[in-house]
Amino acid sequence: MALIKELREKSGAPISDSCLASSGWALDAAYDALRKKGLAAAAKSASRHAADGLVGLALAGSEKAAVVEVNSETDFVGRSALFRQLVGEGARAALRLDGAAGGAAREATGDELAALPVPSPSSYSDDAEAAGPGSGGGDAAPLVPLPDACAEVAAKVRENIKLRRGFVLAAAPGGVVGGYVHMAAGPGLGRIASVVALAAPGGAPLQQDQAAAAAQLATNLAMHVAGLRPQYIDLSAVPETVLEAERQLLLEQAAGSGKPQAVLDKMVAGRLTKWAQEMCLLDQRYLLDDALTVRQLLQQQGAGKQGGGGVGGGALEVTGFLRVQVGEGLEAAEGAKDFAAEVAEMAGGRS
Repeated sequence: MALIKELREKSGAPISDSCLASSGWALDAAYDALRKKGLAAAAKSASRHAADGLVGLALAGSEKAAVVEVNSETDFVGRSALFRQLVGEGARAALRLDGAAGGAAREATGDELAALPVPSPSSYSDDAEAAGPGSGGGDAAPLVPLPDACAEVAAKVRENIKLRRGFVLAAAPGGVVGGYVHMAAGPGLGRIASVVALAAPGGAPLQQDQAAAAAQLATNLAMHVAGLRPQYIDLSAVPETVLEAERQLLLEQAAGSGKPQAVLDKMVAGRLTKWAQEMCLLDQRYLLDDALTVRQLLQQQGAGKQGGGGVGGGALEVTGFLRVQVGEGLEAAEGAKDFAAEVAEMAGGRS
């Protein structure tokens, strides 16, 4: 009976002593057998649409940040301590990934994410308040690949749990990163996560007080990114194909005015500038002080007018940023059933 109780607590599965008996009363072998059954059960729900969940943000001081998105079918599961700890451990594990050169954001490959080791969900704390990066069983907990951990959680909650994507942003040499989580569901967990990387002009090293001020500025700019959704750092970072497509669209819109070509060109140039103010981080009005653009903020900060952090009178430069929102870009396929619809059909006695 003690073995049965221990196995039930470890696996979270409804079991009987026959599972232990068929495994020679070996606890680890019985747990592996249950995992296999659990994985099979999880596979049955894998076709259901999962667009809810959480993003997790983990920071390695002010030097590196990692973000992962894990999807669930319902917000109810997405708020559970088990799911939150899964996402937190995934974000912490993603800090192992190498960043891109020059302080730019980089999306992890599927193979990289699949190889990330995390504590097994069987070791997670039952304390909902503890859920977050690093709240699992610690170094003593058995490690499993992140996709396997997702499958274990899926087996327990009977929902499709999907590891969707991950990103890493490492500061350039001498630079800093700052992160922000919006609609927080726990430490480092929320519906939106954003990160900004800053560096001194020419890669000059930051002094300790300058680095602290720059890290705070990066955090404030990460909040800005979460709210205003920029797509590019500045106009020079916009791919020429995107810029030309926007220019042609604006030209077509202006063509119906009947104005001379020289006037049309000026109209398009003005509208393109306005478009850049919406799409490019440096041209946007700063969220915390709309009297300034982000570019002006950085220039004033470099001149010592925004609390220090500048280097030799030069403004800090944005080397990279990222913004990740739960479910962004995910739409249910036509005819696909979500979990709530499936339960409703079951309750109504339909197959």
